[in-house]
Amino acid sequence: MEGMEQWKDQLEQLKIQLEPWKNQLEQWLHQAIEYLNQIPPIQLYAAIAVLLISTLLLLSIRLFKRTKSNTILLTGLSGSGKTVLFYQLRDGSSHQGTVTSMEPNEGTFVLNSESNQTGKIKPVHLVDVPGHSRLQPKLDEFLPQAAGIVFIVDSLDFLPNSRLIVEYLYDILTKASVVKKKIPLLICCNKSDKVTAHTKEFIRKQMEKEIDKLRASRSAISEADISNDFTLGVPGEAFAFSQCRNKVTIAEASGLTGEVAPVEQFIREHVKP
Repeated sequence: MEGMEQWKDQLEQLKIQLEPWKNQLEQWLHQAIEYLNQIPPIQLYAAIAVLLISTLLLLSIRLFKRTKSNTILLTGLSGSGKTVLFYQLRDGSSHQGTVTSMEPNEGTFVLNSESNQTGKIKPVHLVDVPGHSRLQPKLDEFLPQAAGIVFIVDSLDFLPNSRLIVEYLYDILTKASVVKKKIPLLICCNKSDKVTAHTKEFIRKQMEKEIDKLRASRSAISEADISNDFTLGVPGEAFAFSQCRNKVTIAEASGLTGEVAPVEQFIREHVKP
């Protein structure tokens, strides 16, 4: 009982100590209400609207930053060197002798060239999409998350396969998911270390010519038979990659020799460290 009495006494003392604060808070609240009553309703509503919009904008920016994708897709025809490039970017090894994969090869890691750097580095989610013609539709599964696409071309065997290469590239560049999100694409001319490899400028010009022919032939087909979501280029003008709604660049690289700096630069341009 004695302990209960002491507790009651302490509670009464606390109430006495808080009484001045209570009176002060009531005074501040009364002053705030008087101040708000003096503000014209239109100004008050405008201030509330600005506050709400600013709050929503800040929340949207924070959400966008948190959800920004770190996925980069490697694609191209089978045999172009996608898997070699994947391993070169991951651990600096070409993994020669690996069997062509029939399933997407993917991993999330810090690029090998950045493995010794200090500080926080954002890992990259790299996906090597199978290049076999029957498996190319698997690309659609990853496009919604893509921050960028690396389209790999075999610089040695470009001419014999140019039609197939361009058709696949055309299909990618006209997909709604690529056009609407303006997903950047790098045309990587692989195996550039070989003496007989074609230069990136030669490949670019040939691709633009082939796409020009391809869009002409496809535009002649009735709209009901066209599977592409968008068309490329400017009507009446020769096609150029600069006309694409998403940014398309071209570079030379070699997965076997480890000359992959342009690919790493493209990745870090669109997946910030």
